[in-house]
Amino acid sequence: MVKSKIAIFFDRDGTLIKNFVSKKNKPISIKKIKDIKLLKDVKYVVNNLSEKYRIIVITNQPDVSRGKDTKKNVRLINNNLKEKIKIDNFFSSYSSVETNYLRKPNPGMIMLAKNKFNLSLKKCFVVGDTEKDIIAGNRAGCKTVLIKTKYNNNIKIEPDYKLQRLNELLNILNLKP
Repeated sequence: MVKSKIAIFFDRDGTLIKNFVSKKNKPISIKKIKDIKLLKDVKYVVNNLSEKYRIIVITNQPDVSRGKDTKKNVRLINNNLKEKIKIDNFFSSYSSVETNYLRKPNPGMIMLAKNKFNLSLKKCFVVGDTEKDIIAGNRAGCKTVLIKTKYNNNIKIEPDYKLQRLNELLNILNLKP
């Protein structure tokens, strides 16, 4: 079967897997494989979507450039996640510099995926839990989906869709069984 020219781009931490939240109510990426905990409905939703769409994870991992994590560790976590759910590809930005083209809110990771898989971005979706995810999706010309969390109530930019739970994405894409 030829894979679709349409992708669902997922943020990793806080969208697919549970992240930590700082005292300042900011999301923090996990650092250990043992901390990987799929969020509710993730396996069901992603595995259903993977039958029709490419599943691509785009993740900022700036702690690598800050010396608090390693590329090897990020790849180990990504590979472990790929064993749990059907993911076609990962794109990671290790930069902590906001102007870096690969780092969300910039669309660099999405554009790399577009070129690699010949994607039709106007038909693609970016699903995330932060304003940076939504801005990156908008800049790439994708539809955007915000998964509501306790730390993203003050987002100023309006996504195409706001969901309380990830399984609502199946309704948007008319894939609800």
